[in-house]
Amino acid sequence: MKGGSDKGAYFENLALEYLQQQGLTLFARNVSCRFGELDLVCQQQKQWVFVEVKYRQHNFFGGAAAAVTREKQQKLRQTAAWFLQQQQSQLHCRFDVVAISGDSPYQIEWIKNAF
Repeated sequence: MKGGSDKGAYFENLALEYLQQQGLTLFARNVSCRFGELDLVCQQQKQWVFVEVKYRQHNFFGGAAAAVTREKQQKLRQTAAWFLQQQQSQLHCRFDVVAISGDSPYQIEWIKNAF
């Protein structure tokens, strides 16, 4: 695996595959605006699911899930609000985190309604 963006794309693909097996449908990926970026935007039934994907090889400092700080959560909320405005959508939404850790075979933790 090469640099950071290749690595990021690899783990986003891994997370997406996992989520699709759980019944989520991909709507968009890497949605950016001035507030930040949404890794994956999915739908489950009539709900938007904004997914932050984090990978950490080791669980030092709390692991992958702990990398979604309050500041990061705020940026994700602002970006999601912008996205919903663009879609003119009234659907409910939630924020999930897919935390991936270790070496292959990776450990995948799907945290629904993470914040």
